[in-house]
Amino acid sequence: MQIYNTLTRRKEAFVPLEAGKIRMYVCGMTVYDYCHLGHARVMVAFDVITRYLRQAGYDVTYVRNITDIDDKILRRAEENGEPIDRLTHRMIEAMHEDETRLNVLRPDEEPRATAHIDAIVAMISTLIDKGYAYSADNGDVYYRVRRFEAYGKLNNRDLDDMRAGARVDVDEHKEDPLDFVLWKAAKSGEVSWPSPWGMGRPGWHIECSAMSTCCLGETFDIHGGGPDLTFPHHENEIAQSEAATGKRYVNTWMHAGAVRVDDEKMSKSLGNFFTIREILEVHDPEVVRYLLVASHYRSPINYSVEALDESRKSLERFYNALDGVTPEAGRVDDRFAQRFSSAMADDFNTPEALAALFDLARELNRAKSEDEGRAPALAAELLRLGEVLGLFYQRPADFLRGVNSALPLSEADIEARIAERQEAKNAKDFATADRIRDELAAMGIILKDSREGTTWVLDRQPQR
Repeated sequence: MQIYNTLTRRKEAFVPLEAGKIRMYVCGMTVYDYCHLGHARVMVAFDVITRYLRQAGYDVTYVRNITDIDDKILRRAEENGEPIDRLTHRMIEAMHEDETRLNVLRPDEEPRATAHIDAIVAMISTLIDKGYAYSADNGDVYYRVRRFEAYGKLNNRDLDDMRAGARVDVDEHKEDPLDFVLWKAAKSGEVSWPSPWGMGRPGWHIECSAMSTCCLGETFDIHGGGPDLTFPHHENEIAQSEAATGKRYVNTWMHAGAVRVDDEKMSKSLGNFFTIREILEVHDPEVVRYLLVASHYRSPINYSVEALDESRKSLERFYNALDGVTPEAGRVDDRFAQRFSSAMADDFNTPEALAALFDLARELNRAKSEDEGRAPALAAELLRLGEVLGLFYQRPADFLRGVNSALPLSEADIEARIAERQEAKNAKDFATADRIRDELAAMGIILKDSREGTTWVLDRQPQR
């Protein structure tokens, strides 16, 4: 298996630290607001990666943290006039709801920063003892960036270039403008914890170093996150962790691609910023998931109405192939599974994996018309492979009817009109039968006649 390593900037043969086992940490959400489309990208990308690794036979421990203490959380709680723990509890529940709707499996562990304060304080103390950190007279503790010789290796950046190009807050308490905070002294009225340096709370970067090593050990296999985290967050994690332990922190670094909206950067200032739940109020969650899966996890995604329409059409092709077939395990040509696995083993190449599934769906359609005896096994294989991508989990009839869209008639009324049409056909009143069919088609309800009877699907672009 080959994985692109952000640290080395190339694909490498992946060899886990412990044969058959993979330990993976992904930076999760800061829970002060609802999750947005960029969060969905990371959720789905590493969900697919975890599903494939497990399908390939690895014992995966997947950890994704929750940042539940942070400047943004403090500000939002004050704005809302609510306690911090109530705000974070609401946002964590909302995050889990969004995940469930996108068919994202829960991580094995979801450590919270506030539950690891002792480990954070211990790591900061070790860094001070080793000379990598210092306590300032204002009660803050800072990391000495220049003390860590390998700083900048993840981003291939020189320290002096970073200082010249960085927007560094002026802070007279720092020894160097590049130094970053590990512990923040508490301001009046702020939530805080005791430490050797006084009451305070952890900085953002040290939280992940402490939580990841507590859950997965001082060195682990994979660390992932969004594209905006390589600098400074992940660079700082490396500096803190390797200075504290004296060991390599992570073997393979993985980062998902950015999300653009109508070919522009997603931004609140541009008015193109969408939360997951806003999107799912309008679009079928599986269509949104398909859009996120159809691009390689490292590639940027362009979110648009047109892209979602293409995703819906692609899913319709799969569900039309599955429609009317009862899946049943059996012998099938293994070339589809081999192509699928080869694509996923090549840095989780989901576009190529989907290409193999489209060919499998075409084979299923051919079997339905030419050799129905093969169809159940082909359908079972399509569902088995699709599960690795978290797709095809709905009943075909439900998806094709558009159960997540408002129906122009109740299902009972639709079935009554179908029965009325059948009575007209039995009476050889074909004019009435055709009129009922055309009336339903005008509302976007398309009838499909077969030997087993008449079924219907919802056309989301009804005839006018």
